[in-house]
Amino acid sequence: QVQLVESGGGLVQAGGSLRLSCAASGQLFSSSAMGWFRQAPGKEREFVAAISRSGSLTYYADSVKGRATISKDNAKNTAALQMNFLKPDDTAVYYCSQGRRADRGYYDPHNWDYWGQGTQVTVSS
Repeated sequence: QVQLVESGGGLVQAGGSLRLSCAASGQLFSSSAMGWFRQAPGKEREFVAAISRSGSLTYYADSVKGRATISKDNAKNTAALQMNFLKPDDTAVYYCSQGRRADRGYYDPHNWDYWGQGTQVTVSS
């Protein structure tokens, strides 16, 4: 059974940075893509970033492109999302995701198999 545990969220001022981490259990990590989604109150869950199984390919939502970096360590079963120049619009619960067939469409939450419990990111103006 796969379990994903996020950490690193918190309160930060606009313009600041945060590094979100995701620790994964189970045997599927190296054969799975990893992703980050976020959900703000009253809004649907939206794609933020994804990284391929090997870690060689990365994908970003336009809203975070140039400000976010996703990474994956297959030796440690961890993934991370570095967010810089944070804006109040980045305020949301951030979820880590794992999927073996997520390359069918990284942007679609339905293509991901496992989800973490989420970590809150609040950006004050």
